[in-house]
Amino acid sequence: MKPGDPEAVRDLFEEIAPRYDQLNDLLSLGLHRLWKRQAVAWLRPRPGQRLLDLCCGTGDLALVLAARLRPGGEVLGLDAALAPLQVARRRSGRQPWLPVRWQQGDALATGLADASRDGAVMAYGLRNLEDPGAGLRELRRVLRPGARAAVLDFNRPGGAMAVFQQLYLRRLVVPTARLAGLPQHYAYLEASLERFPRAAEQGELARAAGFTSSAHRPLAGGLMGLLELVA
Repeated sequence: MKPGDPEAVRDLFEEIAPRYDQLNDLLSLGLHRLWKRQAVAWLRPRPGQRLLDLCCGTGDLALVLAARLRPGGEVLGLDAALAPLQVARRRSGRQPWLPVRWQQGDALATGLADASRDGAVMAYGLRNLEDPGAGLRELRRVLRPGARAAVLDFNRPGGAMAVFQQLYLRRLVVPTARLAGLPQHYAYLEASLERFPRAAEQGELARAAGFTSSAHRPLAGGLMGLLELVA
């Protein structure tokens, strides 16, 4: 599949949704939960806030955020694919006290009002957008001035870590996904990284989108990255 193709990306996540969480736990040894909590720590969610989880997938991060917003507050989880949202709705149905709702929509055109959110996260979504710069502009548009956003994704390291990352994807990720009947879906990871902006370019795109502050923090030895933004 062509990286960044909106229909192809949506179809991919429709197909992998039932096994997405299990494979994430297996392939990251559960560390993706730690990385997501680091994103939450940067965001500093508080009771009463209205937050956005853009490209929310199966909703694990949105639910972590929602637990921090009581009393009051709300998390909106938005994703282009329906199947992950159905998983998210089932998960939140087991915790009906959490202030979260789900909506299918386009990350490049959310339809939300300007400056309507007090903070936002995007985990493993920016890399899959047709235009990452446009995604950051839409993210900035919906945030009030001074709001924080955390964008978590794979990083593009150099040197030995780049070689290790390639081996990790080819020798561990794809063979494991093959056992689950999804080899082509996870082979897409390496192709998507080839077009993904590096850390410095992400910062440039964020500043061009109107963010007043941007810092990229490498995680997992540089295999992952957390883009910490202030609107």
